[in-house]
Amino acid sequence: MALSEISRSVRLLLGQIQRCRPTVVSGQSARCLSQAASEPKPIPEENEAVNPTFVNRNPRNLEQMALAVKDRGWKTTWPHREFYHRLMFSRSQHHVTAQVFSSSSPVPVISCSTKEWAVKKHLSSTKCVAACQAVGEVLAQRCQQAGITRMVYRAIPWTYRSDAAQSFRKAMKDSGIILSEPRRKYIGT
Repeated sequence: MALSEISRSVRLLLGQIQRCRPTVVSGQSARCLSQAASEPKPIPEENEAVNPTFVNRNPRNLEQMALAVKDRGWKTTWPHREFYHRLMFSRSQHHVTAQVFSSSSPVPVISCSTKEWAVKKHLSSTKCVAACQAVGEVLAQRCQQAGITRMVYRAIPWTYRSDAAQSFRKAMKDSGIILSEPRRKYIGT
């Protein structure tokens, strides 16, 4: 029984030695099978080729380059509809709410309010100036995470000068949000 195990192990060892022995194939010597084979070098012309029928399906890319079309709407409407993203800030008797709307949807893309428990638990009052600043900071962080860094903010003129609206605006700006959008670029064809 021991003799059959020894002969079996000798056969396996000889098989491995024969596989690792270099052989000559078309003028080149082959390496042992246990070593990694060299990969072929890439051809640079293949990597630089661009599909001639390429279509950009990412509308945010055109927005960030200021090439996307802005809906102009009617001249007499307020607030104007010429934006990619619009920031709406509102204060009620008990809460502060801020929302970011896209030009193509009436539903807010991002929102923050003192009605949310995560914001409310850090505030002593849900309607004070500190609450407006906290909502501004949280909304700015959410906008940064969503990749929206530029938006239009047109406050109602008689509420724009209040301390609450100014602290909200300052918190948004300090967090890295630009509260204006670039003018649309028109490229002649």
